[in-house]
Amino acid sequence: MAVLTQRYKAQLEHRPDGDTPLPLDQAIQAVKRMATAKSDKKYKQARPRKAWDQTVEIAMWLGIDPKQADQMIRGSVSLPKGIGATKKVIAFAQDQAAEDATAAGAAEVGGDELIKKIQDGWMDFDVAIAHPSMMGKVGKLGRILGPQGKMPSPKSGTVTPDVGTAVAEYAAGKIEYRNDDGGNIHAAVGKVSFSDEDLQENIEAFITHIRRLKPSSSKGTYLKRVCIKATSTPSVTVEVG
Repeated sequence: MAVLTQRYKAQLEHRPDGDTPLPLDQAIQAVKRMATAKSDKKYKQARPRKAWDQTVEIAMWLGIDPKQADQMIRGSVSLPKGIGATKKVIAFAQDQAAEDATAAGAAEVGGDELIKKIQDGWMDFDVAIAHPSMMGKVGKLGRILGPQGKMPSPKSGTVTPDVGTAVAEYAAGKIEYRNDDGGNIHAAVGKVSFSDEDLQENIEAFITHIRRLKPSSSKGTYLKRVCIKATSTPSVTVEVG
């Protein structure tokens, strides 16, 4: 049986009763209250916890059949207020595209030598961008990068002739998403330190983006449930129209 920590119990005191959906502004306020809640530790072994800026996350349960290829939801999006984090980006590119990637802030840029470096075990990066002309060679990394979620793909916008722009966007926090086997999508939408207004703008933008991707073959309710939470807090259900 799971044991609730003192901090988690303190967070639950700030969580709205039950799973009743809340308007987005109220849900954001509830998550922030939980994220800053502290346990009342008065025993001798208590250790002070260092405050940290938790990531605010969204989870969406969609009315799709994940087994159907035409109902897969996958892509990338830049949120209007960013997500409060940068990413280490590499680029498979040559010539002018390589120069553009370097100028845009790519941590590593190359072709055969970069592919060999990854084959030898180097994985110190968050996102890989590739020029279409490189995919014939980059394809051999599928078994390595695929399980890590780092394989460049046209669907996610990481295979593109405009390598420089893609590097700049992902380095600034552009997010990728894809549904899991249960039809759920998870994504970071900001930090607890963001203003309520900035978080609301990001969350509304992400929900609107996913809503527009509803497959024509999906029947019934598309947005079944939407929840938000911080890294270490319980979730709160959000009202969606």
